[in-house]
Order: sequence, then C-alpha cells, then structure tokens
Amino acid sequence: MRKVLFFFIFVVSITAIAAQRIATDSIYSANIKTVILGKQGVEMSLPIIQLGSNEKLMLRFDELGDNSNYYRYRIDHCTHDWQISDISASDYMNGFEDGAIDNQQFSFTTIEHYTNYWQTIPNDISSFAASGNYLLTVYLQSDPDSIVFTRRFKVYEPMTTVEASVGKVQGSMGLMENQNLSVKVNPLEGNYFINPDTYIFVYAEQNGRKDLTRLLPLESMSGNTLNYRWKKENVFPGGNEFRFFDFSNLQFPMNNIWKIEYFGGENIVFLKPDEDRSRKPYSLDIGLNGQYKIAVANAQNPNTEADYAWVNFSLPQELPFLDGNIYIIGDFTNWQMNDQSRMEWNQSMKAYTARLFLKQGYYAYQLLFLPAGSTVGETSRLEGNHFQTLNDYYIYVYQRN
Repeated sequence: MRKVLFFFIFVVSITAIAAQRIATDSIYSANIKTVILGKQGVEMSLPIIQLGSNEKLMLRFDELGDNSNYYRYRIDHCTHDWQISDISASDYMNGFEDGAIDNQQFSFTTIEHYTNYWQTIPNDISSFAASGNYLLTVYLQSDPDSIVFTRRFKVYEPMTTVEASVGKVQGSMGLMENQNLSVKVNPLEGNYFINPDTYIFVYAEQNGRKDLTRLLPLESMSGNTLNYRWKKENVFPGGNEFRFFDFSNLQFPMNNIWKIEYFGGENIVFLKPDEDRSRKPYSLDIGLNGQYKIAVANAQNPNTEADYAWVNFSLPQELPFLDGNIYIIGDFTNWQMNDQSRMEWNQSMKAYTARLFLKQGYYAYQLLFLPAGSTVGETSRLEGNHFQTLNDYYIYVYQRN
C-alpha cells in the first residue's frame, strides 16, 4: 500500500488571547472564480512555504465580466486552530501586512469574458517573521470592507523529524474499510520538548478534507520521541479513489464527459452519470486526490485562454435520502459542504443533480453523504471504504511557546 506523506513543523508564538474569529477558505462574490493559492512554480501544490527561504506563494483568481477592478490583500496570523491572533503585525511580518495586487490580464478568445489577477507573496514590500497559520484576505481597493474572498496558508520551520506510517487497523475497528495512522515526532539535535501535552499540537489531515482533520492525542513519550498512535483519532475511513473528468477540449468529449453543447451564449458540459460505488470492489486508480488543474487544448496560456462552462453532475437514485444530503467535494469546491456543493434531488430525472460554473481543466472529486446534524461527511454511503485506497496524509506539528 503506497501513501504520500508530507511533514511540517510550525512554531506558533501566541502572546495574547486569540480573538474568536475563525479563518476559513471562503468566496463572498459571485463574480470571483478559480481562486488558486500554492507554491510558485509547483502545480497543484499546497499553500505552504518555508520561513526564511526563497519560496513564494502564487495567488491567482478570475473576475467574470468585461470590467476589471483594483484589489488589495491583507495577511493575518492565526492560532493552531485557525482563530485570528491578536498579536501585532510587526511580530509576524517584516514590512507591510497588506499590499496591492499588481498584475492583471484580460481573457483571450474566450466566450466568457474575465480578468485574471495574480500576485506573489512574500514580495518586495514584505516577508514573514514568524511561522504559523495565516489568512489571506482580498478586498476591493476602494472599499476595505468589501471582502471578496479569503484563503488559508502556512509558513513552516524544519525543527523536527516526523515518521509516519499507514496500515490496517487492529481488532473490530473495520479491518477492510479503515486506515490506521501512526506518527512519531522527534526534535532536531540540540532541541527538546517540554510539557508536550500543553505546548505541542499534532494535526493529521486526509487529502484536503477539513472535516477529516484530526488533533491527534499523545499516546506516549519515549525519551524525546512523541508517539501518536493506537487511538480512535488515528483511525480514518479508507474511502475510495477519486472520480474525475477532463473538459480541457470543448470540441470533443474526453474522460467521463457525455456531451458538450453551446447554447444561449454559454458552454454546457454534461458528465457521464455517476454511480453508487459503495458495494463495488476496490479498483486502483492513481489520480489527483481531489485537486484540479486548469488546462486547455491547443493554447499557450491556460490562465487567460481557458474558457468557462456549466458542468452538470448527476447521480441516478430511485428515491431521495431522507437522513442527509449529498455534496461534491474537492479542491474546486473548497472542500466544503455548503449550498454551492450540494446536489439536489430531481424527481423527474430520478437522480441527484448539480451544476457548477468551472474553468476548463482536469478535476477530481468525491460524493460525500452528510448525515443530518453531522459535520463530517461519509464516504461509506456512495463511495465505499477500502483500506487499500491511496490517500494523502498531511502531518502538521505546532509548538506553542
């Protein structure tokens, strides 16, 4: 069983009581689409850079329509559990914590007109003075209260070594359906941990799912080694390989595309109907684990030459579920189960349906079932759970001074 594991250490110095404001990945304007924040020069990368290095973040987003605006950004430091910190900007930034988004370009030869904006962070006017969680807020230059979207990112310091493994669970906790994550954390030579129960926080995240991010409890300490294992928080549902579709070519249907139409001045893409995979055997499929890549056939710059289309999803179902809802989950829906990602029951079609306005490219997704009253989506209802699934696990270690 192959797993991709990434390990990072962050030192979060909190000198004041955190304000009760939670940082989230959110879009507040209907005209803002395809917000991408990642490491510059690395496609489909996490928004994580190393403190004091030459690494930069690249922010890109589109504004639909023929008119462009001037935007600014602000950077706020956050606690390990994503509350906005009360510490001064001078404690976490060298230079300015806000700045203008300097670059923009109109779309070229597209049916849907839009402006593509981009900005690197840090840049000539600022750099980071502390590691930790951060929130990037983008707003209209003419009105600082007009926030159009927010994005979370991280700045890390390599202060530990982390060992991790993923295997089958033991006992009666779902031998064939679940995965057991074991983590060991060691400080680098010359360092040591003091009161790890109070000052060390270890989080594990499966793929990009915020609802499957766990704070792991410390199981034991052997010398200077912290062991996080054998607890219920370490057991994750295996899930299934991600579904995918590719509409980088709007002239010919490609992977999992049923048909493409042009109607009423818009591109319309119909995906092949999804199926309930919960009772099907596991099938290996190495994919993007919920990520997406903007791409367009026979074009040099997909940032400005990729077009937009209404992408239609469907899941045939004889009767609707009465105990919860179905959501389309992936990086392109911000890994969130909300009104935008929810599928609706269509009585005449005997199916759950949804449509999303997306930019040309390759997309990976899953269908999660969210039981009524729960905040954690289930893969068991429609995707199935398999211990063999090639999930990505990200381990984040925070130290609070």
